[in-house]
Amino acid sequence: MLNQSRFMNKQILVVGGAGYIGSHMVKLLLANGDDVVVLDDLSTGHRDAVLGGEFIHGNVGNAAILDQLFRSHQFDTVMHFASFIQVGESVKQPSRYYENNVANTINLLNAMARHQVPYFVFSSTAAIYGNPQYDPIDELHPMAPINPYGRSKWMIEQLLHDYEQAYGLRYVALRYFNAAGADPDGVLGERHVPETHLIPLAIHAAMGKLPHFTLFGDNYPTPDGTCIRDFIHVSDLCAAHLLAIRHLRTGKSSDVFNLGNGNGFSVKEVLDTVKSITKHHFKIQVTERRLGDPARLVADASKAREILKWSPDIQDLDAIVRHAHHFEQYRT
Repeated sequence: MLNQSRFMNKQILVVGGAGYIGSHMVKLLLANGDDVVVLDDLSTGHRDAVLGGEFIHGNVGNAAILDQLFRSHQFDTVMHFASFIQVGESVKQPSRYYENNVANTINLLNAMARHQVPYFVFSSTAAIYGNPQYDPIDELHPMAPINPYGRSKWMIEQLLHDYEQAYGLRYVALRYFNAAGADPDGVLGERHVPETHLIPLAIHAAMGKLPHFTLFGDNYPTPDGTCIRDFIHVSDLCAAHLLAIRHLRTGKSSDVFNLGNGNGFSVKEVLDTVKSITKHHFKIQVTERRLGDPARLVADASKAREILKWSPDIQDLDAIVRHAHHFEQYRT
């Protein structure tokens, strides 16, 4: 049994807190008055994106660093944002994804078990579902990931159950659909290298940073021929994580939740919105469809609404694009 008296002074370890979603999470936790420590090796994150708390430069695969951290702090919660996320890269370099997303996460969970840290909030993905068998997708949809990235996340979700049974580790896994947008203040946003996400790529094309936007297929069985996706604002994602911590700290059961708006926007709608917000037109180059891209991918997030009492505040595509554009202007 875990000794709960150890956690009277609750601290939160944010692994990958210098990345896109992790840095937004740190900002929200600090605003909430939480005592935050960030562990990040800066392989994809940015030191200046960590706006407060204690920062430790290190890799989650280093057991010695983790042991020292857990000995010197009183963490009751670990939040995990340190996975690699590029689907195409995962197909070309699966070993990199299984080492970081699976082996390093197991190393983190083992350290938590050794030091009796009770709560784990895991950044998962809708990629674990694979090609949708029905729409919208709920948490009971069959798990059939079609790439190493999705499989790596599904592996961790499966072993979390085993760690709870053996070590008492309680967890919430949050399955993101399409994270998008930026902090409304304009100080945080997407800074992936290379950038692979739709909205920032379209904004880069509108700002002249790219010669054109590449559209992967315009002949899907959708109203305008382009794929439909569920975009969830990064601030709403972080709000769900805060509720997940409360869920665990108040004695609720381990669980998994989809996070999405429940509304789909087509790629063409996104491109038209970017043109409207930026007031710039840009060249669109249509190319072949990408293998494995379903025509429509939309979340059923009613479980998170019911159990976590979560509801996304920013569901308007204009607002999502406007915040992303504001950030790009801020950093130019």
